[in-house]
Formats: sequence, structure tokens, C-alpha cells
Amino acid sequence: MGSTEDLDYPQIIVQYSNGFLISKVMFTACELGVFDLLLDSGKPLSSDAIAAHLGASTMGMERLLDACVGLKLLAVEMTQEGALYRNTEISNIYLTKSSTKSQYHIMMYYSNTVYLCWQYLSDAVREGRNQYERAFGISSKDSFGAMYRSDEEMLKFMAGQNSVWSICGRDVLAAFDLSPFTQIYDLGGGGGALAQECVSLYPNSTVTIYDLPKVVRVAKEQFVSPEERQITFHEGDFFNDSIPEAELYILSKILHDWDDDKCKQLLAKVYKACKPGGGVLLVESLLNEDKPDRRERANSSRVQQAPGGSWLWSDPGQENWKTL
Repeated sequence: MGSTEDLDYPQIIVQYSNGFLISKVMFTACELGVFDLLLDSGKPLSSDAIAAHLGASTMGMERLLDACVGLKLLAVEMTQEGALYRNTEISNIYLTKSSTKSQYHIMMYYSNTVYLCWQYLSDAVREGRNQYERAFGISSKDSFGAMYRSDEEMLKFMAGQNSVWSICGRDVLAAFDLSPFTQIYDLGGGGGALAQECVSLYPNSTVTIYDLPKVVRVAKEQFVSPEERQITFHEGDFFNDSIPEAELYILSKILHDWDDDKCKQLLAKVYKACKPGGGVLLVESLLNEDKPDRRERANSSRVQQAPGGSWLWSDPGQENWKTL
């Protein structure tokens, strides 16, 4: 970067400027059901056929499909009848609803919630707070107000979190040998995807999902079958209610939602509740490894050593697995 060639034509600036367009093309194709239709059809389809099936305009659909071809989300074959479109392998695996590794639900969460909030990034920087109030009319002090603004949105958020764990949950849980821990509490376990991965990987374990009553209700109705004997639920607010005794506590993508004081409060409660020799598994995406001083501060502000126990940390999607 900074070469004469870069200054003659600012390729990286153009790339960054168009970044949000790329995201929205993928989100829209998912939302309209393009990838699902092409998977179900079992054969390539024309843009006219896709538009007719999905109730879209012919011109608009053709442009969307060609954009997806450019992003390598679709492939196109030119025939005598015209262009025929099909999914690429990566789209079949990750962008169709029926796939076990589908990322459809997290895409919809990004599109309908995160995308709207980021329109107000300038305001967020000026004010130093989230923009739920501008985006959704919800108090910025309500950390989960946007995700849980309706039962429908809460279901989408929980399904989205489950989809993330479908591609990295097993790696997170296999980063350390958790087999010595048989009594596990998953704090803020939501839809239960990580708990399901845990009992699959460690069949001698039992996992209790500790979450708000309305979250537990949806998890039971939509995500965790009554036949899952190794998974149970505990309704409550882990900041205001007691935390039961356990051998291992999982805090997966929890601490980043709170300031340092709240994190210390929660970890202190976990420390007091944890059985002697027990452990805590922290799962977070943290700062870049290339800036160790900032990463160290991010870690140290959220972790306190527990005598006689283990504090484990993992960074999903990265080869960063550490015992603290």
C-alpha cells in the first residue's frame, strides 16, 4: 500500500467503498430464497424461471443473479436458451436453509438488525453508545433490546447464534480436554447449539443452559428436544439471581456485551459457585494477535485467576487456544 500504482488508482479505497454492497447482495439472495430454490430444483434455472418462482421482477432478479455470479456464490452456464444459474458448492453448504451448516439465520440477523444499527456509526462514535434507539426506538441501555424486540426477532437471533456454532462449536469445545468436567453450566446458552455439541463430544457430561425465562421457553419449543436427556434448563438472570454449583461454566460470547465492572461481577459469582478444581471456559473473539499489548489488556480486564481451578479461553474461528 502507498505505491505509485495505488495512488494512481485507489483500488483498496474502491474495494472498501463497495464492501456494504457485497454484503447486501448476499443477504438479499438469502432472504428471497435464491439458493434454496436452486438447491431444490436439482438443475440450473434461468433468471426468468427464478424470478417467476420467487415473485420478483425479471430485470431485478437477473441483476441480482449476475452479482452473485461475480461473488462466486452462483455459477452460470450459457446455453442456446440463454443463461442458466446454479449454486456453487459453498452456497449449497452455507447459504441454504436445509444444510446442517447453514448460515442463513445469522445472515438474516446481520441484515435486519446489525446492518440497520451500522447506518448510525457516526452517531455511535460521537455519543459512545449503541444506536438501538435510532434504529428501533429501543433504549440504548437495554443491551438485548434489539435482539429480543419481539418473539420473532428473538427466534431469529437464537437461530443465528445456533448457526454460528454449527461451523465452529466443536472446534471450540475440543480446544481443551473437557472430559473431566461432567456437570456443566452454559451461561447465556440461548438456543442450545453449543450444549448439543458439548454432550455429543463429551457423552458423559450433562449441560444446563442458564438463560432468561423467555429465552428458555423458545429454546425448549424450537431448538432442544425433550429427548435430549443430557441437556436441562435453568431460568434466571445470572447477574441478579444465584448461580448454582457446577464443575465447569461456559461463558460463550457473553463478556463482550458488558463493561469491565459487570464482567468482574459475573466472574466473581462464577468463582464463588464453582466446585473446587472446577473450570471456566471463556469463548470470545478478541483483538488481533499483531497487537499483543492491546490484546493483553482485553484479556486481563476480563479474567481473574482461580486458585485450584482452570480458566480456559478460546477464540472461535482462530487457532488461538490458551489456558490462562
